Amino acid sequence: MRSSNPALSTDTFRGTLAQSPADQMTIQGTVNKTLVLLLILLVPAYYVWNLFFTMRDPGAINLYMMVGVFGGLVVALVTVFKKTWAPVTAPLYAALEGLALGGISSFFEARFPGIVIQAVGLTFTTLLALLMAYKSGLIKVTENFKLGVAAATGGIFLFYMLQMVLGFFNVRIPYVHEGGIIGIGFSLFVIVIASLNLVMDFDFIEEGARRRAPRYMEWYAAFGLMVTLIWLYLEFLRLLSKLQGSRR
Repeated sequence: MRSSNPALSTDTFRGTLAQSPADQMTIQGTVNKTLVLLLILLVPAYYVWNLFFTMRDPGAINLYMMVGVFGGLVVALVTVFKKTWAPVTAPLYAALEGLALGGISSFFEARFPGIVIQAVGLTFTTLLALLMAYKSGLIKVTENFKLGVAAATGGIFLFYMLQMVLGFFNVRIPYVHEGGIIGIGFSLFVIVIASLNLVMDFDFIEEGARRRAPRYMEWYAAFGLMVTLIWLYLEFLRLLSKLQGSRR
C-alpha cells in the first residue's frame, strides 16, 4: 500500500493485528473518531475566534496561534512515530490545531468577511463528493493513481519547504501568492492534489479494516484524515482570498 498522506505512510498497518474481533478497527469506528476530533477542534477554534472579534487585537491571539501551530506539529510527529498513543495524541492534536485555525481563520475573516464559511462549506462539500465518488467506483485507486498523487504531494511539500527557507532571508517567490492567473492556478492545483489525498485516505482506511488492524488505529486513521482536511481547508482559504483580493 502507498499513501501520500504523511500520517498514513506505507507501513502504517504493517505488523499490527487485532487479537479479537472486538478489538478490531472498523470503518464506522474511524468515522465516529473523526467526528469526535472535529468537535474537539471546534471548541478552541471558536474560543480564539471569539477572542479576536471581541478584543479586535490581532496581537492578543498570536500566542494561541503559535502554540497551536508548533504544538500541533510536535504532537503530529509523536503520533506518527507512536501510533499506539493515538487515542491520546489525536484529540490533543485536534485541540492544538483548533487554536491555530481559530487564529488563522479570524485573520482571513477580518480581511474578507464571509470567507471562512465559504471555505468550510467547500471543504466538506468536497469531502462528501469524493466519498460518494469513491464508494460508487467512479474513482479507482490504482497503483498509478497512488504514485501520481504521492509524487505531486511530495513536490508541493518541497515547494512549501523551499518557500519557508527563503522566507528566513526575506526572499519571496513571485506570483504564486498573488491573485493573478499563476497564483490562482497554483491554488487550484494544490486543492486538486489535497482532494485526491482524501481518496487515498479512504482507500487506506478500508485496507486497514480488511487487515484487521487493532482498534487504536481508528484514532490514528481519524488523525490522518484530519491532517488532510485541515490542509484542504487552508488551501480553500488561500484560493478564496486570492479571488476576492483580485476583485479589489
